[in-house]
Amino acid sequence: MNKRVNLIIGSGVLGAYLSVELLKKKEKIIVTSRSLKKDFKNYKYLKIKNKVSFEKLDTSKKSQISKILKKYNPNKVFFFSGISSITKSIKYKKQTLISHYDGSKNFLEIIKKNNLNINFFKANSGYIFSPRKGLIDLNCKFSLNKNPYIQAQQKVFKLIKQYRKIGVSSSSLVFMQIESPLRSDDFFIKKVCLGAKKKRKIIVGNLNTFRDYSWVTDVVKAISLTSNLTAKDYIISAGTKLSGQKIIETAYKLNGLNYKKYYSVNKKFFRKKENKFLSSSKQNITFLKKKYNFKFKIFGKKLINEMYKKL
Repeated sequence: MNKRVNLIIGSGVLGAYLSVELLKKKEKIIVTSRSLKKDFKNYKYLKIKNKVSFEKLDTSKKSQISKILKKYNPNKVFFFSGISSITKSIKYKKQTLISHYDGSKNFLEIIKKNNLNINFFKANSGYIFSPRKGLIDLNCKFSLNKNPYIQAQQKVFKLIKQYRKIGVSSSSLVFMQIESPLRSDDFFIKKVCLGAKKKRKIIVGNLNTFRDYSWVTDVVKAISLTSNLTAKDYIISAGTKLSGQKIIETAYKLNGLNYKKYYSVNKKFFRKKENKFLSSSKQNITFLKKKYNFKFKIFGKKLINEMYKKL
């Protein structure tokens, strides 16, 4: 029996952890990047760099996409590429749209034109939606946020639906906050845990907000399972709420410290019109429990403990 072939677009954190999960199933992994000169540190950290193949790919070039699809004939394509930093997206507005929308459209057009038997999955963000009573689901209206990243992802979300209606197996995988030790040091939970571990004071924004944090190994297990289901849009998140205040309190307590002495609030880090509560509804993931008896294991205080331990 031939191995399943997975093409992962982008060499970031999520794709690296998904590679670990898929390798457990003896599946073949091809990871693409705009450059092969990088050291692929995420894959080195996870000790799988020599277990996957790397290919150079510019998703704005249809000829390159056609070539790589012909070479590997993948069963699944996971599009995890594109500018995801809110700050960078403001600076590089046009490139943000190209990296998410144009890249996805190029893949979908080629799959449709050549009638390829490929399941296409695009990573998206729960922040494209406007929550109802603090909760996100797929029936929520789009957020009116004018940030280029949010607007690009909203366009892609609609694009995926359009191609699914004309017969292309395409799905949006919508995430909230995904945490791992491989995130950059300015991601809030990692920033706090590093501060606690090094007994360092930190500067923070609004701590009276509640967000839905999921641990990356839970997320990639959910992705792997979901990718075998009917093509449609899915929200993949723990569906829990954790405040900034509780994160700091828990992290510093792990090092026996009084958290109140180790942080200061600066209002320049406050976001305009920020929702106090923003979480995925737990109803979004009931399909995983019903089909696979799967549930998220690491969230809340346990997630903070896990981050602290891994750093």
